[in-house]
Amino acid sequence: MPTLDEVYRKFGETAEAAQLLETQLGTMLLLISGAEGNLFSEADPKRASDLYRTINRRTLGQLVKSLNNKTPSLEAIEALLSNALLERNRLFHSFYRLHNFHRNSDEGRASMLDDMEAMHDTLLRAYKAVMLLSGVDLEALIGADVEHNAPTAHVPILEN
Repeated sequence: MPTLDEVYRKFGETAEAAQLLETQLGTMLLLISGAEGNLFSEADPKRASDLYRTINRRTLGQLVKSLNNKTPSLEAIEALLSNALLERNRLFHSFYRLHNFHRNSDEGRASMLDDMEAMHDTLLRAYKAVMLLSGVDLEALIGADVEHNAPTAHVPILEN
């Protein structure tokens, strides 16, 4: 039977998927807005930092709406993004309230894990679709023999 630690772990994994989706949508918006503002050909660090900060404050729903206004490519995955937004909001705003005392029984914890597994799947499908629109096929990379040299420490994005 699932433990409470497993429930909390799955919550963290599901929250990570939501943040990956938000980050990628923000990156797409940053690229489009940066190109529109000629920030790639005419360096303007202040304007670029302001743009980054503005995008970074947006919620998932705001990012989707902003991108829908700038690119028609999201129309193909509109249903995925809409479902991901609903699940993200349910996870952060009402998951524990809706499950109430389920955490106190084996059956309840199993129900919570099943619910979060479904949320996680919805968020990952949306994330993979957004990545594919960005030119990265995560499904192909999963099976590929790719050496990963990812950073292991915090990488600052903006200078103070």
